[in-house]
Amino acid sequence: MKYLLLFISHIAIGIIGFAIGIYTLPILTAPTSPSSAVIEKMSANSMYHTVFVRDLTDSDAFHWGEGDISIGRKHISFKGKLAPGPDYRLYLSPKFVETEADFKRLKSQMVLVGDVKTFDNFVVNVPESVNPSNYQAVIVWCETFGEFITAAKYQ
Repeated sequence: MKYLLLFISHIAIGIIGFAIGIYTLPILTAPTSPSSAVIEKMSANSMYHTVFVRDLTDSDAFHWGEGDISIGRKHISFKGKLAPGPDYRLYLSPKFVETEADFKRLKSQMVLVGDVKTFDNFVVNVPESVNPSNYQAVIVWCETFGEFITAAKYQ
């Protein structure tokens, strides 16, 4: 019985340690976030401005974003905070979504803009082939775990 309890306790600690590692590794390896001054400069020429809010349907304590987001022809800039996590991607969508199911259903109609590597402010370059005016919403998605993080409608 003693060995069984030791085995179970070690497995539990291993699982907890692994989960903590997955959560903290992106924080430890994230590049330096752009400053507020850089974000303000990038957003000055933006075509659209909107806000990420925490209280979306599939946002929760571990998957959220809040702050101002500006969508321009060359850059999408964000001044705010995202819940830390691995492998975040920024998408433009033809329709606003706030659930994982809706994201997965519409993903083939969305365009991947780029990777989000910082959690306090970010700037993502918009590929030349992408026209943000052809879309209505901006979405942050965790590709590795298939988790909805946040979204905002901009037109």
